[in-house]
Amino acid sequence: MAPKKDIPFPTQDDVLAYVRENPSKISKRDIARAFHIRGDQRIKLKKLLREMTEAGQLDKGHKGQIHVSGELPPVCVVEVTGIDKMGDLTARPTNWPLKGQPEDTPPPLVTIFADDKRGNLARGDQALVRLTQNRDVKELSYVARVIRKLERTSSLVMGIFRAQDDNVAMVQPTDKKDRNQYLIARKDWGKARDGELVLVDVREKKSTRRHMGPKRAVVMECLGTLDDPRSISLIAIHTHGILTEFADQTIEEAQRSVPPVLGNRTDLRDIPLITVDPADARDHDDAIWAERDPDPKNKDGWHIIVAIADVAHYVTPGSSLESDAWKRGNSTYFPDRVVPMLPEALSNGLCSLQEGEDRYTLAVHIWFDQRGKKIRHKYVRGLMRSAAGLSYEEFQNAHDGKVSQKARPLMDSVIEPLYGAFACMQKGREYREPLNLVMPERKILLDEAGNVTGIHPRKALDAHKLVEEFMIQANVAAAEELELKGWPCIYRVHEQPSEEKLNNLREFLGSLGYNFAKGMVQRPKLFNNILRKVEDTPQRDVINIIILRTQSQAVYSTDNLGHFGLSLARYAHFTSPIRRYADLMVHRALIGALKLGNDGLDKLDREKLSETAAHISKTERISMVAERECTDRFVAAYMSQHVGEEFTATIAGVSRAGLFVTFSESGGDGFIPVSSMVGDYFRHDAELHLLEGEYTGIVYQLGDSITVLLKEANGVTGGLLCQLIDPDLLAKGKPNKAKTRGRTQGREGRSNRPRRKR
Repeated sequence: MAPKKDIPFPTQDDVLAYVRENPSKISKRDIARAFHIRGDQRIKLKKLLREMTEAGQLDKGHKGQIHVSGELPPVCVVEVTGIDKMGDLTARPTNWPLKGQPEDTPPPLVTIFADDKRGNLARGDQALVRLTQNRDVKELSYVARVIRKLERTSSLVMGIFRAQDDNVAMVQPTDKKDRNQYLIARKDWGKARDGELVLVDVREKKSTRRHMGPKRAVVMECLGTLDDPRSISLIAIHTHGILTEFADQTIEEAQRSVPPVLGNRTDLRDIPLITVDPADARDHDDAIWAERDPDPKNKDGWHIIVAIADVAHYVTPGSSLESDAWKRGNSTYFPDRVVPMLPEALSNGLCSLQEGEDRYTLAVHIWFDQRGKKIRHKYVRGLMRSAAGLSYEEFQNAHDGKVSQKARPLMDSVIEPLYGAFACMQKGREYREPLNLVMPERKILLDEAGNVTGIHPRKALDAHKLVEEFMIQANVAAAEELELKGWPCIYRVHEQPSEEKLNNLREFLGSLGYNFAKGMVQRPKLFNNILRKVEDTPQRDVINIIILRTQSQAVYSTDNLGHFGLSLARYAHFTSPIRRYADLMVHRALIGALKLGNDGLDKLDREKLSETAAHISKTERISMVAERECTDRFVAAYMSQHVGEEFTATIAGVSRAGLFVTFSESGGDGFIPVSSMVGDYFRHDAELHLLEGEYTGIVYQLGDSITVLLKEANGVTGGLLCQLIDPDLLAKGKPNKAKTRGRTQGREGRSNRPRRKR
């Protein structure tokens, strides 16, 4: 037997090469095993590794893992900073700079490829990742595979850059909840200019701060100046991580899409389907048509068609278009721009049901009897051509006798039959009696530069109700069809209100003199009874708001929990696939269930359906908050011209800190701090939504109409600071009495004198 060959003791270069070639968990024991080091040589290896560490060649990480100094450990935590042109996420290590490196050492680029396993990561999210060094480029960079997403602890803050002098700047956050100011040293502000909107990285956490005063931060990105009105929506986009850029491959796929041909589809081009949308709409998802049912067995019944853009034909499973659509979940609508779910070539092009253009469609025929009860439905995959694109106002005016030139040829054949079918469908709607809330909506008017020129209330038209009812019926048919075929479905679910919220509502209504019975089976009809009673009273708007707040949040789910608000046993979103991913998935399910093509739900779609439902519920909520905050900022920018003026407002919320109010004309939301309500000391009743004066007995309650003075309008945060104008309070009140620290006051502790409602 030949003697074993001695393996030479490794050099420093040997150890470095081994650590680099094995980007996994490397320990001293792994190195010893790799170089067959035993016995006394272990002491020699320990000394070598210590010398290499002291010389800055190696570094020790978590649990003694060894990695090359200046390079990231194989497993680390990164924070997402953005998205590149290929649609992949970019990130930076949270523990940077590494030990021994200067503070201004730029971090290496970390790329997280967009795949199905990385979860829903957005700007500011942190994740534990496994790294592989990218040796195809000169600069130090890494490719990361996500192990798991971590709880969001973003250190990125958006704010306004204010240079104090040549060496120091401060950043004022755009979030009105963030009361910090951030200090920027000259070396950390890059190309930022005074008054510019910037994104900064806060480098000091609470646990590591060693000094008083502002936290230190570094400018990461310059986003534009506040002089540009479009910066208002940019704040919302960046604050909430709304994705605005598509991957290059996604754009290419959209642009490669070819115009439609009939093929083996049903030809619907002879049917004068029309689209009815807001006047400024650019994407047209749906078209409608109606006729009296010619079937003698269905006397006085109706036949309608709801034709929806066939987005599934263009956005196929596994495509880059699919990946980007999934990430977004939905389009986001701001007063000055739309952030679409799909590239413009599809959203405003081949998928949009434009007047006079051939377009692919997934359409549903629905038949109703004379009582508005649905008899049956039938789905077809077809080719259509919109006979006209009308605005809601143009459509309504035509029905009311003010017929435009475009609408005139359609009056007898299209418009009047649509209203006739709607009248029939209304009977069915009245029978099921959905929740009938009346919520005032306002439209922000902008000039070409993006400046607010006015805020007008949106007029509620029968045209809106007509289109809504057509869409609801098509959505119900989709859910029914998928249940019938035994196919999975993403339902739109809306559960009953919680008992706690109902009790709070019951007590509040009782304080206003309205009875809301306890113990009855919950149905929307119970709420509608209250709404009818207050329809012509000053309390109408606030009771609509409080009933809305009582409702649960509608979400997407693979479990059918029904839709309480619409009073429906099953419901799905089918009618807006250009702007909602949920509808695209329902389309794919229908295509598969009805064998309408080979581009239906695939195996991966089915496996991740529950994950998708949760994901798009989240993206929808993010968009709603971003849209609301953006609207608040536009309104505040407009109201800044009226600081110092008095306005009529309604109390929309009550807290211990003060009154939240809604301006009657503009719809803007303001706040009156209780500390500014001089003349009395006010106690808060959370259950009855009121503040009561200890001395005067004056009560300010949710829904009260009051006069306010606009003190401040901040277009950056969207905040409107107000002062209460009430001569009675000033005339009859006493100086504010300091509240004893720690004292609590129950209902029995309130003043016994009668309340004086304002």
